[in-house]
Amino acid sequence: MSPFTTQVIKIVKLIPKGKVVSYGQVALMMGMPRAARQVGWTLNSLDGQVEELDLPWWRVINNKGIISIKGTKFNGKTLQKKLLEVDGIVVSNDLEIDMTKYRFLPDQKFLKNLELESNEIERVINKYNI
Repeated sequence: MSPFTTQVIKIVKLIPKGKVVSYGQVALMMGMPRAARQVGWTLNSLDGQVEELDLPWWRVINNKGIISIKGTKFNGKTLQKKLLEVDGIVVSNDLEIDMTKYRFLPDQKFLKNLELESNEIERVINKYNI
């Protein structure tokens, strides 16, 4: 498994129940702010392994608050909606989520535990007004 994939898994596992993050947020918390698409591709590539990894992949959505998963052999938009609702997140019929209500905003301690450089921590804080 690549270091990038390992980092994606680590961060996605830390997203608390009842909260979501965007692909870009995961990338930013990895210290790679322009890697949102790669985060999506990585999650897609783990499709058949998410259960054994105990990975809450459904908590990662696009930055607009819309379920945008293309769907795979194992997972799709309907399943993601259902799993988010089980987590207590309200998802509209057109697959939208209120990001102001449900977005996970990590605190500084959380970010320091990710072993980010201080400038990367500052970038996350500034981006999400934490």
